[in-house]
Parts: sequence; structure tokens; C-alpha cells
Amino acid sequence: MKIVVTGGLGFIGSHTVVELQNEGFDVVAIDNLSNSSESVLDGIYAITGKKPIFEKMDLRDKASVNNFFKKHNDVDGVIHFAASKAVGESVENPLLYYENNINALVYILQELKELPSANFIFSSSCTVYGQAEKMPITENASIQPAISPYGNTKQIGEEIITDVAKVTNINSILLRYFNPIGAHSSAEIGELPIGVPQNLVPYITQTGYGLRKELSVYGNDYPTLDGTCIRDYIHVVDLAKAHVIALQRLLNKKNIEKVETFNLGTGTGSSVLEVITAFEKVSGQKLPYKIVPRREGDVISAYANTDKANTVLGWKAQSTLEQSLESAWKWEKKIREK
Repeated sequence: MKIVVTGGLGFIGSHTVVELQNEGFDVVAIDNLSNSSESVLDGIYAITGKKPIFEKMDLRDKASVNNFFKKHNDVDGVIHFAASKAVGESVENPLLYYENNINALVYILQELKELPSANFIFSSSCTVYGQAEKMPITENASIQPAISPYGNTKQIGEEIITDVAKVTNINSILLRYFNPIGAHSSAEIGELPIGVPQNLVPYITQTGYGLRKELSVYGNDYPTLDGTCIRDYIHVVDLAKAHVIALQRLLNKKNIEKVETFNLGTGTGSSVLEVITAFEKVSGQKLPYKIVPRREGDVISAYANTDKANTVLGWKAQSTLEQSLESAWKWEKKIREK
């Protein structure tokens, strides 16, 4: 079966390509390389013994998307990762986020609705919940007004998919992830942020390696035990495996509704300072950090209730926070020591 993975050379995309190929799927990876590198194909090959078909293209170009689906008219499913994903950057540059995250989605759905049947997995986010009123967050939690353009693009994306699925042959699963971290155990692929990392863990590992002087902790006056924000950090391989299981659910027509939604997390919240402490433990070194003012768009706390994914999908996160950080640190050292 042929599966298209958009953003297929990105952090989560590349790990999902590996899991798909390990399950025997033929994969076509689309990426514009704006936040990834073609060298990721070598890492995928080193793990699986096979490279996916790679199409370098920008999904914001409607004609390119149309031509792609003319060429690959035998697609069995699409897993859509390609999107800009930094909360802070989205506040500073909202139009970039609306163009990249919404236009690309619309163009893909326009092509899929022409197919006899279409299976679509959407990379969504816990940001759709905003600052949830209750922890842990269930899929039934109310969708709060978005506090960043990034979060808004995920809310709008989910609404578009739901509206389109009602009147087309498209079946979809929306996967709302919490905070993906870590790297493949082989250290052949991992997170490769271009420029200054926008996410906590690559900034931690780069600081640990000496590339950054110190880590900035955005606020220590939140209403949490140690005053820092709480997130649910999930190993990227656990996350990737959930995508394969969700896809198989659609391919086997096991879905009960045209659009289904699942939280993907560990069910445990960890504060920024707890993540720093865990990193110091696995790396055996002190991490320099400083407290700086809060960052606009950050929620206080977000961690998942994963009961639905555990029972309906039969999926559960396996890795601990320390294991995830250990793999991220192994990856950081490998790419710096090349």
C-alpha cells in the first residue's frame, strides 16, 4: 500500500516513515526542506534498509499538489505533518502560519476528495484545547479560544477536515499530540532544528553540548509546584507508532465515525525544571539556565488523558521522560561529533 507522508523528512515525519516501512508500507515523503535536510533519507535507509520515494515540493503551490496526485494516483492514505509549528514564531508572524498550515491542508483535501476512497491522518496538537479547565485533558474537553496563531491553525484545520469529511469519501483521524521529544534509538534520525531551537529539549541538548551559553526558562511564577510550565513529553517513536496504528484503523475500516480524535501523550505532566533535572541525571552534567519573563502564547499546564487511545487504538506510550531525554542526548552528541 502506498502512503504519502507530508513533512516526511521532519522530526515526527521521518520517525513515522521508519515505522511505516517497518510495517511493509510503500512511502512517498513530501518535504520542502524548510526545516529539515535531505540527509534524513540516509538515516531512514540506515534503519530500514529502504529509502522512501522523495518529492521535494512546497504544498503551498496548488499546481504542484495537483501534479503530485496526478503522478501518484494510487495513494491509499495520507499522513499530513507538513506545517509550521512554533508558538512564539506564530505570534510574531501569523500570516506565515495561516498560509503554510491552512492552504496546504486545503489543497491536499481538494485532491483527496477526487479519489474513490481516502484515508487522512492529521497532525493536530493539544494547543487546540488552549488553557484547559481540567487536567488531565480528555478529547471531550472544550476547545478554548486559541491563544496563538499556531493553535488557531490547528483548530481551523480540524474544522476544515470535519466539514469536508461530511460531504466526501474522506475518512480521517485527528491526532492531538502533546510534546514530542527524543530520537530513534539508533541515533540515525532525530530532531534537526534549523537555527535557534523553538522547542525545549533541543535547546537543552544544544546547551548541554555547549552550543548555547544557557537555557532560558520562560517564567517561574506560574501556579505550579515549582512555578514553571507543565507539559506532557512523549517519545517521538511512541508517537510515530500511533500514526501507523491509526492509519491501519482507517485502512481496515474499523473507524466508527468519519472523523475520530485521539490524544497522544504519556498522561504525565512534567515541569520545565523537572525536565532540566532529568536531563542532568541522564547526561551527568549540570545545565546552565536562567529565568526570563513569560512568553506570550504559553499555557500554564497541559497533559493528556490517554484512555481513549489506550483502549480504542490499543496504543500506549512506552518510554519514560529519562529514556526520551537519553535518546535526544545520544542524537545531539552524534550529530555534533560527525
